[in-house]
Amino acid sequence: MVPTWKVALVLTLGVLAVSTSAIFIRLAFESASVYNVGFSLVIAASRLSLASLILLLTSLKPRKSQGSQQRADFNYTAFYYAIGAGFCLSLHFATWITSLTYTSITASTTLVTTNPIWVTFITWLWLKEKPTFLTLLGIGIALAGGITISLSSSSSSSINTSSQPLLGNFLALVASWAASFYLLLGRESQRRGLSISKYVTVAYTTSALVLLPLPFFVGASYINYPSQVYFYIALMALIPQLIGHTSFNWATRMMSPIIVTLVLLFEPIGASLLGYLIFKEVPKPLELVSAVVILIGVALAVLGTRRVTW
Repeated sequence: MVPTWKVALVLTLGVLAVSTSAIFIRLAFESASVYNVGFSLVIAASRLSLASLILLLTSLKPRKSQGSQQRADFNYTAFYYAIGAGFCLSLHFATWITSLTYTSITASTTLVTTNPIWVTFITWLWLKEKPTFLTLLGIGIALAGGITISLSSSSSSSINTSSQPLLGNFLALVASWAASFYLLLGRESQRRGLSISKYVTVAYTTSALVLLPLPFFVGASYINYPSQVYFYIALMALIPQLIGHTSFNWATRMMSPIIVTLVLLFEPIGASLLGYLIFKEVPKPLELVSAVVILIGVALAVLGTRRVTW
């Protein structure tokens, strides 16, 4: 049994790591002076490819007298769950990174971290864990906040001069749905036998392979960008991906995924603070109020869940 303090420490480190993601993405856009879907896909694919390469290189290290036993214990179902998680992760990054070109950091990171709502619904349908009235009330409140933040104008805080906040907010919401399936599939993969290192290697590599060819379909290129772009992509791979995502994936095996997604609600707070310090991006009052409403709704949804257990 892993001590509670260790899980809390890993989750804290994970939150700090993923809070930098939107900042590095925004810095990459500004360095390249390119704000379109193609470059969003370049960032997503490059980030996952570099993280996967690091994991694959470290996994090549030989381990004594474990090969035959590992082959005997190999669980194909766990492997398939990891591949499914990788597909969901690719959709998550393709939609979320693109959303940051159309809407504000506050709106995007708030909507993309509404995972507790969707995880509650998925576990209801998949694991037959019926939510309580308080959970449904919280979901309704959070959805009301999401609608409000989607309708609020975010153009002044977006880096795209032809900002489309409604599109950006919708993409962030799709990214949240994809991330919810990604976390749940990852949990099942680990519970069925894959270690955290093997799981993230399979999931991140699958996601990278899905994303790599996509930029070419929209006429984007992986080369001829300023060196700062590649520096920020490297930071994305190392900090929010390998440290942040891996921390949350590990934690889903130790506790309820709803608790893990609740912790993720601290990401928009950290990202918004960094956005203010680095970009002087001040959220509009309606965005702040909507974000608070979403957080309250999600908190109620989690408190009303019958089986929030470690």
